[in-house]
Amino acid sequence: MKIIIFLSLLVFSMNVEGRYHFHKNQKKASSDHPPNASIPQPQPQPQPPVYPPSVPSDPGSAPTDPGEDTDSGPCVFDVTDYGAIGDGSTDDTPAFKAAWKDACAVASATVLVPSGCTFMITSTIFSGPCKPGLVFQVDGILTPPAGPDCWPEKDSKKQWLVFYKLDNMTLTGTGTIEGNGQDWWDLPCKPHRGPGGSTLPGPCDSPTLIRFFMSSNLHLSGLRIQNSPMFHVKFDGCEGVMIDKVSISSPKLSPNTDGIHIENTKSVGIYNSMIGNGDDCISIGPGCINVDIEGVTCGPSHGISIGSLGVHNSQACVSNITVSNVIIRDSDNGVRIKTWQGGAGSVTGIAFENIQMENVRNCAIIDQYYCANKNCENQTSAVYVRDISFRNIKGTYDVRSPPIHFACSDSVACTNITMSEVELLPFEGELVDDPFCWNAYGVQETLTIPPIDCLQDGMPQSVSDEGVYECS
Repeated sequence: MKIIIFLSLLVFSMNVEGRYHFHKNQKKASSDHPPNASIPQPQPQPQPPVYPPSVPSDPGSAPTDPGEDTDSGPCVFDVTDYGAIGDGSTDDTPAFKAAWKDACAVASATVLVPSGCTFMITSTIFSGPCKPGLVFQVDGILTPPAGPDCWPEKDSKKQWLVFYKLDNMTLTGTGTIEGNGQDWWDLPCKPHRGPGGSTLPGPCDSPTLIRFFMSSNLHLSGLRIQNSPMFHVKFDGCEGVMIDKVSISSPKLSPNTDGIHIENTKSVGIYNSMIGNGDDCISIGPGCINVDIEGVTCGPSHGISIGSLGVHNSQACVSNITVSNVIIRDSDNGVRIKTWQGGAGSVTGIAFENIQMENVRNCAIIDQYYCANKNCENQTSAVYVRDISFRNIKGTYDVRSPPIHFACSDSVACTNITMSEVELLPFEGELVDDPFCWNAYGVQETLTIPPIDCLQDGMPQSVSDEGVYECS
């Protein structure tokens, strides 16, 4: 099975990269970012692998049309040929829509956003189906209207750039997608950190910058994406996603600005990217299967999170997630699983390995009591959490919180947790030697630093009916 997955990924990658003269080099994390990039550069440790990761990114490449002339070069549809001005204030939406419509009808076509200009477009859905191999290439600057006061009344305030019902499509380029998020972050209904660690009211509608919806065989690479009003990039209802060498950034205190969010999406690879923002670096929602995250540097951020899951007594199913060769620095969390009380479903087959922590609070956390407003009632049902491994997790932690925190449901224990080569020392101050565990069961293959004596051996004496929590 792994051989089939690997060959599918290789075919898809060669198809995309050959079109751009874009060559992967996974021996080290990419440093191909703008000179003024504000995200810290990765350190030599840990190193990404020298082989292509084996996560599927191409569940089924579209066949070549027998009548297609494969010898001719790709057709380029430059938005300026359709009347786009590129002065940063003129509404260039009609030109983009016209260029997209023509490119959509041609195999291996490119919608070109040329360098040297700033193009402003309003909330737009670029929909398919289109001919296979369509490329949206941003070499200039692409931006939405400047804040909520300039947002057209007829447009959705929940999304800006949407790609819908597409197959074998690429978003790439050497340019920048600028979100103009500051005025959105300053809205009085947004959650903000108040005095003494308190949180002021929120949230309210703000647009996700880029959304891929009900699409397959997608490739996102090369771009700088910054200052989103809300999530920077979101994948919803997709299958076969490759994200490689992207730079995502927003200020540390910008609210709800997750870097990459995926939900109801299968077969995802996120590689060699730099993400710094005011919320989760990468967040994995319900319905996600087979996700590989490798060679990513996060920080500042809220870390890499699975969840939150099970809100409003919903069912959530997440499985086969690997996070490896990652650096997380100056973040509120490291690697995290968070679920609401009252949910159902399961989180299984999660591997966190070869991760370097630098001044991180809550380096390793499982929280089955997640509550956004701190006024949640206790409930007995829970999302089942099992088969979670933490291997070679090393570095420094912020002593304001214990570096390891496993708070599992009273009624549904976390089981089969594996700890191996976990060595976490204070960034500054004295060693905190009391990791927290509640109803958590597993094994320590090696002694951890600090010791995690609270992890219980074996399995609980009474385990609830697992069938209630399993996902089909």
